[in-house]
Amino acid sequence: MIELNIPGRDVLTIDHLVMDVNGTLAVDGILLDDIANRIGRLRDRLTVHLLTADTHGKQATIDLLLNMHAVRLRPGNEVEQKAAYVRQLGTGCVAAIGQGANDAGMLKNAALGICVMSVEGLAIEALNASDLLMPDILSALDLFEKPLRLIASLRK
Repeated sequence: MIELNIPGRDVLTIDHLVMDVNGTLAVDGILLDDIANRIGRLRDRLTVHLLTADTHGKQATIDLLLNMHAVRLRPGNEVEQKAAYVRQLGTGCVAAIGQGANDAGMLKNAALGICVMSVEGLAIEALNASDLLMPDILSALDLFEKPLRLIASLRK
């Protein structure tokens, strides 16, 4: 759990980190460098969840590298599937990270929605649904290791 007392906002208690895979943690189906290490360091404080449409068909390999099992989405209405997943966990205790149009629902429903820039692009729907934009996934993951950065960016 990570608890943040953000001036001008309610106390934010994050128990779950929900992330998109392709475009966010992986490019062209290949896990980005240092992602496994970064996620591993967060797992003592947060329950990490991965959601994927498995666009490139390489999620089984990514699962092995991360020692996790991503939730695979059914084709169609992926925005709602991701949003429903966040709601099932409890929106008030979830941080979500993504960059694609199908991430907009989870970013909007999460207590903290973080959009990241990616070589695959950044969908405007995802950006508009987010609380914060980060230049890349490593910077976004750093926020959970150094949470004072979140306070500095989100205070009102």
